[in-house]
Amino acid sequence: MISNSELQNLDLIDLLSQRHTQLRKITEKTWNDQSEIYISNSEWYIMARIYQKQPTISHVTKNVEISRQAIHKFIKKLSEKGLVEIKNVENNKKEKCIQLTALGEKCYEKNAALKAQLEQKITENIGFEQVNLLKKILKSEWNI
Repeated sequence: MISNSELQNLDLIDLLSQRHTQLRKITEKTWNDQSEIYISNSEWYIMARIYQKQPTISHVTKNVEISRQAIHKFIKKLSEKGLVEIKNVENNKKEKCIQLTALGEKCYEKNAALKAQLEQKITENIGFEQVNLLKKILKSEWNI
């Protein structure tokens, strides 16, 4: 883990990357310490894209920043863990859709609660106004 003094010398891009990596490691470790089902960050990323939806696999591959091959591998792993189910699309023999199983939804919602706890810790450390300002900045249009 990078020290606070090392963070002081980073530019915006590297600061965002470091904090993102740090938070992802914390959330992944927190989940995996409390659950018998190991779920990687990439698998969480895919689960977030399909939560309460039934997208086609091709839609997921176009909208997730992971290679098509890797997405298929992660979907297969998620299916083997009983977290997603793959179904045929009506009137389309080539296309398949994917959705979370009841277990997948339960895991996703439990993980969302763990992330909310982490956000609360951050809020306690840097302040409510700072967290809201950061969210507002990250949600704003950057025109880049």
